[in-house]
Amino acid sequence: MAEATPVTTRDGTRDLLVFAALLAPVFAWSAWMPKERVTWWLEVAPVVLGYGAACGVRRRFALTRMLLLALWLHAVILLAGGHFTYAEVPLGEWCREWFGWPRNNYDKLGHFAQGFVPALLVREILLRTSPLGPVAGGRGASRWLGFLCVSVALAFSALYELIEWLTAVVSGDGAEAFLGTQGYIWDTQTDMAMALLGAVVALVFLGRAQDRAVARMPG
Repeated sequence: MAEATPVTTRDGTRDLLVFAALLAPVFAWSAWMPKERVTWWLEVAPVVLGYGAACGVRRRFALTRMLLLALWLHAVILLAGGHFTYAEVPLGEWCREWFGWPRNNYDKLGHFAQGFVPALLVREILLRTSPLGPVAGGRGASRWLGFLCVSVALAFSALYELIEWLTAVVSGDGAEAFLGTQGYIWDTQTDMAMALLGAVVALVFLGRAQDRAVARMPG
């Protein structure tokens, strides 16, 4: 009897080292004299925890480079928000002047990414580990795949809003920079709306590209 051909998998160590090397200058800049150190820690914590998780599963579940690029961009958005605080990021101030907005809307970019990137992350996990992914030689991905990805992204956004609320309760006025509401009473609702928009945009415009990226993954 012929021996079974071993299934090969791609170790994600090299990709994660490249990710870290490209992010390190941004991280160092962000950490250098941020406006509020506590706010900085709150904003960069997801970057540190997420990178640690990716390193922990790199041998069993190496992420596609497409997803790593999305995660890198999201990390840059968070690091910039942590350095300046979301209400004072220069990009938001420039847009405020150009478009005549009444507030700095950089935080909305952050929440758009908060839906965009988790939707791609969840989609990749489900494509590779669940029956919802396409079957070779058969049907395509399940119609439930997009619904579940958007639902998880929204759930993550809601969880983040609860964390913000808890931080405000514990820290009092000191949490204003972290919340970034800037006196806008519908801040929480519009944050979640931007996360929803980000998730839908990710699935509509990058779904097929992600299918091809996953198909190229060995194992």
